[in-house]
Amino acid sequence: MMAKRPLRLRTVCSLLVLGFSSLPAFSADPPAAGPTPYPDPKDESAWPGKGPIRLFGWMVDNRKFFWTAREKDQGKIVLVGDSLMGGWKADLLAGQFPDRKIANRGIGGDVSRGVLFRFKEDVLDLNPAAVVICCGTNDLSAHANPAAVEGNLKLIIAQAREHNPALPIILFKVPPRDSKEAPTKPGAHEDLNARIAKFGEGDDHLLVLDTFTLLADENGKPNPEYFAKDKLHFAKPGYDKLAELLKPAFDKLGVK
Repeated sequence: MMAKRPLRLRTVCSLLVLGFSSLPAFSADPPAAGPTPYPDPKDESAWPGKGPIRLFGWMVDNRKFFWTAREKDQGKIVLVGDSLMGGWKADLLAGQFPDRKIANRGIGGDVSRGVLFRFKEDVLDLNPAAVVICCGTNDLSAHANPAAVEGNLKLIIAQAREHNPALPIILFKVPPRDSKEAPTKPGAHEDLNARIAKFGEGDDHLLVLDTFTLLADENGKPNPEYFAKDKLHFAKPGYDKLAELLKPAFDKLGVK
């Protein structure tokens, strides 16, 4: 017959068992320390969507910075897209929209396929009050098929609708551009904007804003009043015009 353990030892063992049983269950998957890394740009199959892929070092750095602000930016209006959006600095936004909280997730050089890849982590995970999308000009620089860009935008909108069917979304047409360093294929700009214009059909929570007409001169070229010397990026007056366009759009969609 096995000898009984001393009472004190049995008590200590019982307390240890109770202590371990009250600890939280161990997870084999620790919380993510940063954004999902970009896939290899040479591996076409690793990227969602279709069309050109662009990846530069600053894109990785931008996304790491965005990750550090995930908690702070919860519930804000989120801007996403390329440098046309990324160049809209926080101090300028604060002056133009003093009563609204806005987070900017624009990245210079991005294409619609890049926005599609990062849309969940950089935008939807913030549980945004609304989303404003401006992308496509770099797709045009890369001579992408407008149908492919349209398809990427549809996938972006589908993600947003799966996240929240009533999420207010504002989609910009591609603004005018006239860059000799990055010419577009004849007719592609008009084709893409005609496709973007149709996104507002049948969706009461989505507005398409005609940023092309707003910022173009009488010849359909970038109005020099609103653009930098490169005739591609916005000057401050260009962002002021965009703010004027956005304010009633937010009100129409009931954005708080």
